[in-house]
Amino acid sequence: MIGVAPPAYDPAAPTTATTLPVGAAATVRAYVAELFRRHRRSFLLLVAVNTVAVIASMVGPYLLGGLVERVSDGARELRLGPTAGLFVVALLVQAVFVRQVRLRGAMLGERMLADLREDFLVRSVGLPPGVLERAGTGDLLSRITTDIDRLANAMREAVPQLAIGVVWALLLLGGLVVTAPPLAAAVLLAVPVLVVGCRWYFRRAPSGYRSEAAGYAAVAAALAETVDAGRTVEAHRLGDRRIALSERRIKEWTAWERYTLWLRSVLFPVINAVHVTVLGSVLMVGGFFVLRGWIGVGQLTTGALVAQMLVDPVNLILRWYDEVQVAQVSLARLVGVRDIEPDAGDASVAPGGRDVHADRVRFGYREGVDVLRQVSLEVAPGTRLALVGPSGAGKSTLGRLLAGIYAPRDGRVTLGGAELSRMPAERVRSHVALVNQEHHVFVGSLRDNLLLARTAAADAELWAALGAVDADGWARTLDDGLDTEVGSGGLALTPAQAQQIALARLVLADPHTLVLDEATSLLDPRAARHLERSLARVLDGRTVVAIAHRLHTAHDADVIAVVEGGRISELGSHTELVAADGAYAALWRSWHG
Repeated sequence: MIGVAPPAYDPAAPTTATTLPVGAAATVRAYVAELFRRHRRSFLLLVAVNTVAVIASMVGPYLLGGLVERVSDGARELRLGPTAGLFVVALLVQAVFVRQVRLRGAMLGERMLADLREDFLVRSVGLPPGVLERAGTGDLLSRITTDIDRLANAMREAVPQLAIGVVWALLLLGGLVVTAPPLAAAVLLAVPVLVVGCRWYFRRAPSGYRSEAAGYAAVAAALAETVDAGRTVEAHRLGDRRIALSERRIKEWTAWERYTLWLRSVLFPVINAVHVTVLGSVLMVGGFFVLRGWIGVGQLTTGALVAQMLVDPVNLILRWYDEVQVAQVSLARLVGVRDIEPDAGDASVAPGGRDVHADRVRFGYREGVDVLRQVSLEVAPGTRLALVGPSGAGKSTLGRLLAGIYAPRDGRVTLGGAELSRMPAERVRSHVALVNQEHHVFVGSLRDNLLLARTAAADAELWAALGAVDADGWARTLDDGLDTEVGSGGLALTPAQAQQIALARLVLADPHTLVLDEATSLLDPRAARHLERSLARVLDGRTVVAIAHRLHTAHDADVIAVVEGGRISELGSHTELVAADGAYAALWRSWHG
C-alpha cells in the first residue's frame, strides 16, 4: 500500500553470495570531508563567485525599493537614467558570474566524481580476493553501474547546487536583515512549517532510499547471475524458480519505489505552503508596519522582492538535498568497501620452496555446510595436476584454496611450508596466479590491457606473451597494433580473443604456480587444444593445477585427482587410473564414447 513502508529487504534471500557492506554514516562523513579537503580551493572559489552573483541579483530590488520610496515621498526628480544604468550593470555582472558559478560548479562536480570512481576502483582491487568472490557479480555490478550513475548527477549538480543554494539563501536573509529587520522576523513564521515537513520526510527518506537501492541491487544480481548461469539453470530445470525469484525481487523493488514516490508527494506540497507563507507573512506584517509608520513603502517593496527571491534558493536546497539523500545511499554503498579491512597478512611469513600442500582441509561457503571434507593433497614443484570430477564436486573450490583465494575452515594450505592464509595478499599473488573462465577486457589500448600484469614490460615482451598464447596473429593485423583501443567503445573482441589476452597477462606475470580453472572453456575444442599445446611450452617447469571438464587436459597431466562429493576419491596418472577401472576410467570411456 502506498504510504506504508514495504517489508524490510532481506539481503540473504536473493543468492548465496554475501553482499559487500554499506558504509556507516561516520565512514561517509569522513569520505565527504576528505573530498572537500582535496578540492578546498575550488570549493572556496565557487562560494566566492556565487557570493558576487547573489549580491548583484539583490541590486535590482534595492533600486526598485529606493525608487518606490522616493515616489511615496513625493520627490520630483526620480533620476531614472542613473538607476536604469546601474540596474543594467548589475544585470550584466550577475549574468557573467552566474555563468562562472555554473562552470565552476560543473568542474568541481566532475573532479569529485573522478576521484570517487578512482578511489572505489583502487580500493576494490585491493580487497582480499575471497571477499569479491563471495560478493558475486550482481552486487559489485550494481555499485559500479547504477550507484555510479546516481552519484554522477549528484556530484555534477547536486553538491555544487546545494552549496550555491545555501550561500544564496544566507545572503538574501542577510540583505533582508539590513533592509528591514522586522521583515526578516516575518520570514521566520514559515520556518515551523518547513521544519515539521522536512523532519517528517527526512526521518523516512534515508531508510526508504537505502531499501530501494538494495532492492534494485537484488534485481540486478538475480538477472546477472541468471544470465551468466543460464545453461546451468536450464540443465537443472530451475527456470520456474529463477523466474519466481526475479518477479519477487522486482515486486519488492517497485514497492519501495512507490513508497519513496509517496514521500516526495507529501514533501512537495509542504514546500509550496512554505513559499506562500513566506510571501504572505512578509506582505501582511510589512503592511501593518507601513500603516504604523515603522517602515517605509520602499523597505516593504525591497523586502517583498527579496522574500520572493528566497523561493528559488529554498527550492534549490530542498530539491538537491532530496537528490543528495538518494546519492548518499549510493555513496554509502560505494565507500562501504572502506569498512573492509584489507588482510595485511604477516610480512614475516614467506615460502621456503615451491611445493603446495593441503593438509586435512575442510571448507564451506555457509556455516555448517562443507564443500570440501578432509582433503589432503601434495603437489611437487613442476607437477601438472589435473582436477576432474562431476559438476559441484568441489574442484573449483579446491583450486581457489590452492591459489590462496580462500582460507580453509579447518586444516592448512601451504606453499613452501608457509601457510597461504597468513601471507600478505601481494606476496601470494607474486607466487600463485588464478585464471578462471571469467575474463575482462578493460577500456583502453591493447598495450594497457597487457601492462596490467607487468607495468614495466617492453613491447617485445608484450608481443612474445601474445605469441605464447597464439594471439599475435590477429593482434598484428590490427591497424594500430598494441595501441588499438579495445573494450567498450573500441574494438569488440571475441570471447576467445579476450581469453587469450587474459592468458597473455598470465605469461607476463610469470608466477611459478598456476591454477587454471577451465581457462580455455570459451574456445572451441580445436582452438582450445591448439592453445593448450602452445601454452604448455610456456608453462614448462611451472607447477600447474588445471581444473577442466575436457579430459584431454587430464590426459596430458602428470597427476590426476578425481574430486567427488568434496573428497579426493582417486589420485594417480592417466594410465594408472584407467587401469584401476574406477571413477576416472568411467569418465574417460564416456568422454571417448
